[in-house]
Amino acid sequence: MRKNSQTTDLILEVLEAGVDGYVRLEDFLYNTHIYAKGYDRPLKKSSLSQSLRRLRLKGFLETEKSQNQILYKLTAAGRQEREIRKLLAEDNWDKRWRIVIFDIPESHRKVRNVLRSRLKLWQFKPLQKSVWVSKKSITKQVREFVNEIGLTKWVLIFESSDLDNIHIIDDR
Repeated sequence: MRKNSQTTDLILEVLEAGVDGYVRLEDFLYNTHIYAKGYDRPLKKSSLSQSLRRLRLKGFLETEKSQNQILYKLTAAGRQEREIRKLLAEDNWDKRWRIVIFDIPESHRKVRNVLRSRLKLWQFKPLQKSVWVSKKSITKQVREFVNEIGLTKWVLIFESSDLDNIHIIDDR
């Protein structure tokens, strides 16, 4: 896993666990070991600032100024991102495949490409060009995403434990 991703995961984890989702930046920077158990290396202020900036631009964090402090708060999108990252990090497989089948018209090519990109990000693998499978337990999140971008009439999402001899196409 990339270093940036580790810092991002740490920030999301700490804010999720924080009281009302608020953490003071300076306190977090100098006391990382208190906020994240098992995280033993000190954070560089520049790395933390970059990660916080990226998370804010993605809409996962919001800032609030209080006296001479800047407070960071996890947004609903940030909570959802944290939930997805936790699910993707799990190694326990419940022997159920998550399957996404789609037939999105050519006139909506950009949205189809967004769906494929998101499926790759969520560790789905192509079984066929428009059939993707995953062992990760994120059916709910995929359904929410499909509803959010308005693809419900072209996308079928289900789970099954009855798939033999799956041959996944190599990443493209």
